[in-house]
Amino acid sequence: MTTDQVTAERLVASVPAEGARFDQTSIALHWLTVLLIVAQFASAWLHEVIDHETSFAMVLLTMHRTTGGLTWIVVVARLVRRRYFAHLPPFPPSMPKLQQWVAKANEYGLYALLLVQPITGLGNVLFHGRPFSLLIWEVPALLAPSPAIRGLFVEAHEFGAKALVVLIGLHAGAALFHGLVLRDGVLHRMLPWTSR
Repeated sequence: MTTDQVTAERLVASVPAEGARFDQTSIALHWLTVLLIVAQFASAWLHEVIDHETSFAMVLLTMHRTTGGLTWIVVVARLVRRRYFAHLPPFPPSMPKLQQWVAKANEYGLYALLLVQPITGLGNVLFHGRPFSLLIWEVPALLAPSPAIRGLFVEAHEFGAKALVVLIGLHAGAALFHGLVLRDGVLHRMLPWTSR
């Protein structure tokens, strides 16, 4: 057998069968979540480096709030789908139980943060006591300003963002390690395409 044939066989062996992949709706929701999170971090980081009094800064804030709200809705949909309708492929038999536990803990941590982050962001906005834009709506001030309570939400939101970066880094790093080093099919379970 030639080296090319051995490499091709390894690649085919590393690609899971359809039943070992997540269902297409779960995959689509996963990648939609990724896009929304990228938009949130990009809008937050851009907002920090520009003049906050410009109209572009307001557009970035509206984008950040809107994608945060959409992320919350998508994550709730993902959890409902996961609980009742989704196909959840098993981990490969070669994956140690400790790694499986860490992967699940990371995943549940991501879900928790993705649910909490929009809520802390909303608390920040509401206790600012000013009208704000969300998608196409101008929302009036709903609560009186409370700098102390708002400060708690700001701190929680900033801490959550840092924790989210760490968990996303671990999640992506582990997926790439499984795909590029171990080649055990874990990465391919969530890719939007299948390799042949």
